[in-house]
This record gives sequence, structure tokens and C-alpha cells, in this order.
Amino acid sequence: MALPEAFSTDETRTSDQSILAEDRILPGALHNTSFITRVLCLFALGRPDLEAHWGSLQSEEAFQNVRERLCSILTNTVTAKAGLLLATSGVFVTTVSPAPYFDYTSPTPYLLLFISLMMAMIAMLTSGLGMMRWLHADRQCTQEQIKSGGYSLLSYLLSMVMPMFFVGLSLNCFIFAMLIAGFYSQDTVCRTLTAAWLVAYVVSVGLMSIEFMWKLAKCLKSP
Repeated sequence: MALPEAFSTDETRTSDQSILAEDRILPGALHNTSFITRVLCLFALGRPDLEAHWGSLQSEEAFQNVRERLCSILTNTVTAKAGLLLATSGVFVTTVSPAPYFDYTSPTPYLLLFISLMMAMIAMLTSGLGMMRWLHADRQCTQEQIKSGGYSLLSYLLSMVMPMFFVGLSLNCFIFAMLIAGFYSQDTVCRTLTAAWLVAYVVSVGLMSIEFMWKLAKCLKSP
């Protein structure tokens, strides 16, 4: 009488293992993703596919690590930078330049500073909403959301990317406002420092763009 019970136990274990193996396989809808989805994956996850991220959704421990990492990014990187940009842009928008040779209240720099202020506000809002979402995220619900692909997957990836996008846009608007104000200055030292700042900015952005384009090229070559 013990043999049938042993066989049934082995069959149950085998079926459970097969179910777990099937769950770990990347769904077909997440295999053949569009170019936009791959680019969003590259920004949000650091790689142009969802295999590693899907694998992290198969256990509670791995999902907890992903949730903690994303919350840390939203808190320490996005929210902190957005708050700093919000405060700095707010000061520049609401005050007059103390130096007469550096007038950032002229129309173009002032408009860029105002846009930077608005983008920082939106970044704070989207970052806070994203943090609330991840703090209350459920592993199975997250699986179901991205399993079908399509617009559900796009909204999932955009919830990670949008805060960083608005922070980057706010920062660049602030930088260009300062550059324009510096180059329109009548002071030679101010123009020289602005030119040096522009060179440093171009070099930094160029290096990051080269790395991104290299990853994007790999993304395009992958099937």
C-alpha cells in the first residue's frame, strides 16, 4: 500500500517542478518586443530584454530585491535630484541676479528656468507615485501585468522611466539657461567660464551617448 502513495508523491513533485519550470520561461509576448519597448527596457532595466527581470519575478526574495533597488533609485537618485532642482530653479525664478553681468532674467534663460521648475515638479510627482506603487506591489499582480505585453508592459516600463526622464529634462533646461545667460554676458571671465562649462558638458554627454548607442546597437542586432 505504500508504493502507490510513493508514486503519487513523486508525480506531484514532478508536476510541481514542471509548473515552476514553465513559469520561469519568458512568455512569448515578451520575446518579440518592439523597438520602443527594447529602448524602454534599456533605460529602465539596464538591458534591452526582459529575461533577467522576468526571472526576478519568480521568487519572493528576488522580487523583494528588485523592489528595494527601485525604491532606492526613486528615493536617493530621482527624488533627491528633483528636489534639489526644484529648490534651485525656484530661487532663480523668483529672484533677480545679484551680478549685473550675469542676467538670467532675460526672456530665454527665464523661460528655460521656468520649464526646469515645472519639470522638477512633475519628476517629484511621478517619483512619489512610482514609489507608492512599488511599496505596495505584489509579485503575482506584477507578473500578470507584464505577461501579456502590449500597453500593459509599456505602462509598466514608463512608470520606471518617466521620473528619470523629467529629472533629465529639468536638469538640461537649467544647464542651457545658465549657458545662454553666461554667453550673453558682457564679462570676459564669465564667458570663458561658460565656455569651459560647455566643453565639460559636451564631453560628459558625449561619453554617455557613446555607451548608450553601443548598447542600443546590441539591442537592434538581437532578434
